[in-house]
Amino acid sequence: MAYQSYRDLNIYKKAHKLAVEIHEMSLKLPKFELYEEGSQIRKSSKSVKSTMVEGFGRRRYKLEFIKFLTYSIASCDETRDHLDTLYDTKSFRDKAKYEYLCEEYDHLGKMISNFIKSVDSGHKTRI
Repeated sequence: MAYQSYRDLNIYKKAHKLAVEIHEMSLKLPKFELYEEGSQIRKSSKSVKSTMVEGFGRRRYKLEFIKFLTYSIASCDETRDHLDTLYDTKSFRDKAKYEYLCEEYDHLGKMISNFIKSVDSGHKTRI
């Protein structure tokens, strides 16, 4: 399938949806976390989709595209780590939401990894 826009990518749609959910969740954290871990998790969750978008803009160059998708996975892992920290320190106490977000970020990481493999094996200069 030829993608016309990054918005066509399922990984982008999922990353965007999760970034919005993280943003909303982080605003409900205790005040002392709002500008510490809360700020970090907002930045990392938004970085997952932003670096994906930047990579898509460079998709003509296979190695550049893969590099930015790799950064996207790193931000996905960072977001997952912030979730663990918030939950373990009891700043985020909603167990069901924590488990849901962890599962979703783990799945998103796998999706991005599979997309990288696809780009690596079937990349064309024109999409």
